[in-house]
Amino acid sequence: MSLLLSLLLLQAATPQTPPLTPAAKTAPAASKWPARDAQFTIPRFRFGSGETLPELRINYTMLGQPHRNAQGDIDNAVMVLHGTGGTGRQFLAPQFADELYGPGQPLDIRRYWIILPDGIGHGKSSKPSDGLHMQFPHYDYDDMVEAQYRLLRDGLGIKRMRLIMGTSMGCMHSLVWGETHPDFARALMPLACEPIEIAGLNRMWRQLAIDGIEADPAWEKGEYRTPPVQGLRTAASLLFVAGGAPLYFQAHYPERAAAESFARERVAASIDGTDANDLIYQLDASRKYAPWPRLEAITAPTMWINSADDFINPRNLDYPQRAVARMKNARFRLIPESADTRGHGTHTAARFWKQDLADLLRRTE
Repeated sequence: MSLLLSLLLLQAATPQTPPLTPAAKTAPAASKWPARDAQFTIPRFRFGSGETLPELRINYTMLGQPHRNAQGDIDNAVMVLHGTGGTGRQFLAPQFADELYGPGQPLDIRRYWIILPDGIGHGKSSKPSDGLHMQFPHYDYDDMVEAQYRLLRDGLGIKRMRLIMGTSMGCMHSLVWGETHPDFARALMPLACEPIEIAGLNRMWRQLAIDGIEADPAWEKGEYRTPPVQGLRTAASLLFVAGGAPLYFQAHYPERAAAESFARERVAASIDGTDANDLIYQLDASRKYAPWPRLEAITAPTMWINSADDFINPRNLDYPQRAVARMKNARFRLIPESADTRGHGTHTAARFWKQDLADLLRRTE
């Protein structure tokens, strides 16, 4: 999920509020939930491409406290993984946090230690805009999962996770986790993704967004002195459409002027808060994702959720149903489309699936 989609979903949750700016979008949630940030540095990190960084910085946000069992091992750690262009702190937004973290809720922070990392290339973790621009190592999802693994194992001393869940890109990371580290999590909950190579229309709109940035003369092969605004506008417009929810938008913006104003505000906010090189890398990181051949390796109990109004993961594709038939202990549910669902962003509106999460935790005790 891009920064644009993050902003869009936050605005869509409360359509009568003023437009949010990138700097302000998590402030109310951050003041409500006792979150704290930390950073873990991995020396001499080697990427799958063969490129290296002397130091790879991974930023993460935490809620709750670790609990140790009789053997001294942490047994209550939950990691939630964000989408393309997002950050861990997006999961402090009310439509997610207020449904999950409170007393008696599925991820009650008195019981669970919640870990919300910023993926490579995102948030406060190492990224192209730190200074290397297009010379930054060309990371992919395998690199991102490996960095998460190093954070959990080496940085936080966790031997086994209680739960790994993720939205959009984080959903795909959950499947990569299940294949590459099948015994590391007691349960998986992927939200809003497909188990196949990023191709078809999904790759097309991503590539067109990248092409739009790179075609802007102001981009200057990544060494721009001022942001390539026209290229970013092209990318932001494509991302806006990809993340849209037709019935919801029709219900809340039934008049032409309001619809136009909303779309323009969201695209403008995205342009203001997005670095062009970071966005290129974020969109392209999915290029090697292809879990389909090895799905049988995923043995952790899995609850997989998609939504019927998701443009990025269309309901007509039957890959998730076919995938869970090949996985040892997996279930799949498609959330029906309605005027309340949020398209691709239904993954962040926890009220639509929190009972599925509670059931998964209960059956994996």
